[in-house]
Amino acid sequence: MPTELLSIQPSELKFPFELKKQVSCSLRLVNLTEHYVAYKVKTTSPKKYCVRPNTGVVLPQSSVDITVTMQVQREAPPDLQCKDKFLIQSVIAPYGISAKDVSQELFNKEPGKDICETKLRAVFVPPPQPPSPVLESAEEGLSPKSSYSLDNGDQSTFFTDTARAALTSLTEERNAALRKTQLLQQELAQVLASKSKAETTQSQQKFSFMFVIIVAILSFVLGILIY
Repeated sequence: MPTELLSIQPSELKFPFELKKQVSCSLRLVNLTEHYVAYKVKTTSPKKYCVRPNTGVVLPQSSVDITVTMQVQREAPPDLQCKDKFLIQSVIAPYGISAKDVSQELFNKEPGKDICETKLRAVFVPPPQPPSPVLESAEEGLSPKSSYSLDNGDQSTFFTDTARAALTSLTEERNAALRKTQLLQQELAQVLASKSKAETTQSQQKFSFMFVIIVAILSFVLGILIY
């Protein structure tokens, strides 16, 4: 048995089968060796499948991706059973070889040449299902009209709550402004009262001083007249 040269992923080709639609799947070849490895992909139904690229070279410790496309199908097989198969041949190639240099001669079976062959089968699977539609409001016991009315009610409640919150905020701001105005009025009254008191005290002080001066003058005059 020749040593395995390539790791092939996946182990089978799954095609989501749909009528009148071209579908594809991917195939990856991984080189497990330190050599250049040439490959070739064959199928039992070459008119049904398109393989790109169907021949090439995988560099050492590298990988290559291959696309396998199934052509448009007009009829579905019974129970989606598929008998198609693929064969992947691989062989150690000369160092530095390029994909365009890969020829059929490399895969000719000769004494002393190891050619690895791996068979894959094609499998048809159902196409992915679309997501389930959202249940209609009628299935939930609500008609579209009642649902619409409920939406309007929700909107009305929302706007009422918003207006009430705005009115409360304005009322609080007005009350705060009134309190500030009353406080300013009280401070102004205190300032005016203090000023009036100070002016009264100053007037009394001026009167007392003038009275003392007049009394002194009169005393002086009387003293002169007596003596």
